[in-house]
Amino acid sequence: MHHPFLKYIEPQPNSEHKPLEERFIVRTLSYRQALVLCQKFSAYLASDLHVQAGDTVAMYYTNNLEFIIIWLALWNLGAIPAMINYNLEGDSLQHCVEISSCKLLLVDPEVCGNVEPSVSYFQSKNINTIVLSQDKFDYAYHNFGMHPYVNTSPKISDAACYIFTSGTSGFPKAAGVSWKKCHWGPLLYATVGKFSKDDTLYSSMPLYHSTAAILGFLSILHVGGTYAIGHKFSASTFWTQVMLAKATSIQYVGEVCRYLLNSPIGPHEKSHSVKIAHGNGLRSDIWIDFKKRFNIPTINEFYAATECPFSITNMQEGDYAVGACGSYGALATMILRNTRWNIAAVDPNTLDLFRDAVTGVGKSVTPNVPGEIVFKITGNVTKEYQGYAGNTAASDEKIARNVFKKGDTWIRSGDLAKFDDDYNVYFVDRLGDTFRWKSENVSTNEVEEVLGKFPGVAVPVCVGIKVLNHEGRAGFAVLKLSDEQDESNFDFQGFASHVKRRLPKYAVPIFLKIVSNIPTTGSNKILKRVFRDQELPPSDHEVLYWLKGDSYTVLTTEDWLHIENGELRL
Repeated sequence: MHHPFLKYIEPQPNSEHKPLEERFIVRTLSYRQALVLCQKFSAYLASDLHVQAGDTVAMYYTNNLEFIIIWLALWNLGAIPAMINYNLEGDSLQHCVEISSCKLLLVDPEVCGNVEPSVSYFQSKNINTIVLSQDKFDYAYHNFGMHPYVNTSPKISDAACYIFTSGTSGFPKAAGVSWKKCHWGPLLYATVGKFSKDDTLYSSMPLYHSTAAILGFLSILHVGGTYAIGHKFSASTFWTQVMLAKATSIQYVGEVCRYLLNSPIGPHEKSHSVKIAHGNGLRSDIWIDFKKRFNIPTINEFYAATECPFSITNMQEGDYAVGACGSYGALATMILRNTRWNIAAVDPNTLDLFRDAVTGVGKSVTPNVPGEIVFKITGNVTKEYQGYAGNTAASDEKIARNVFKKGDTWIRSGDLAKFDDDYNVYFVDRLGDTFRWKSENVSTNEVEEVLGKFPGVAVPVCVGIKVLNHEGRAGFAVLKLSDEQDESNFDFQGFASHVKRRLPKYAVPIFLKIVSNIPTTGSNKILKRVFRDQELPPSDHEVLYWLKGDSYTVLTTEDWLHIENGELRL
């Protein structure tokens, strides 16, 4: 067989009682085989489904080989894929399909049940819904010849695909990803990440997300390597799949590394060939433990946003720059700050960009002071920034001018970051997650890193919640405990001492809740918004704790009345 292009670590049904390595088979396609299948499927799309150059086609697909075949077949025809989160249903799904301006929705049979209630709605909008069962692929491969590439001579600023935001605030937005970003972004990332044709990158991160699609698949494609697809993330079988894929690198997003670290020791967690873990969201509190336990010498942590034209990376080895999402040295950082990205000062009261009262111009932050990450637009804004399809207002909100000098233009990320004294870059928080208490800004991300270091805490979450007759929002810690830890014997006093010693007084959570499940997005990022509207006082069926003296104790009705009356101070 020729050089492997794709590997699919396919889970086998009803195999739960088999040894781990027998629960999967590895389906492999060479570059040549994939080319033939893509061009034959292109012919099927053009002939039977009437897909033409310039059409947008929505994909509602799980991670598998067919996702890649459909994607590349659409590109072969000059069509534009819109990659939709296959967990969406109802209004959210209808919104995403509609704003993509597609006339065709291709659906994975595995998740077609989510789409069925919306089919009549799509019909009313003249959007055809096709469930691509395996016999349709077989039909395409056996009855069509290879459709030649349709050269539409796209501009580098044209949208190559649409990738949707997570929808953590309102409906997801369709971010246009340009041909420029699909080419230069993965090429640069592959260079920094040291990908080669001999590498196999394993990823079970969702392909509808830019981390897996753009920085994963397209990066390995650029160097002629092998992309190994995991169907879904599973902490219990992750390292078995990595071993079966013969992966030399892996991808992670969000809390994946924490889930792996909290899982029981498995037979394959060190019997692998992984040299680098690529991703974003690895917290500094578990960074070193993750590397040591799973014997991974290098972490390639990055910061990027689907809408933004550049990314920041930290190829971290040894003990230097642990937790950073960018590390280039002071000189290179100085150059990049002037040409690619920077951290802009924010008003500490409003968390909006700082503006000089006289000139109206902002400024960069000094070391160890958080600010908003911004990305520079050096030419025509519409050529470098595609914005959100069908949402001009949200697109325009991301553009900031006169940030560091008169006439400059930058794209806002909506994220806070800071430099250390060596100009390494550290993610601080989402602007929407940071809250204000006791006239101070509290970073939920930094609080969570402290919460996560206490024994027995598996997944920590921090948000700010409204308290009657109090300004701002009070800190609210939500904890999922490890399997060995039970709420009944959790050391609440020790936990209180732990957070008090490590956090400034204003950042210490006032309220605490133990939960059995933490909701996440499809890319394993925590959905904090579900906890921000916590009811106070709590309803009769739930237990809430609060910091009373030197321990967290159950919040009683009597306690709440005293807090409400101002007799007990928070």
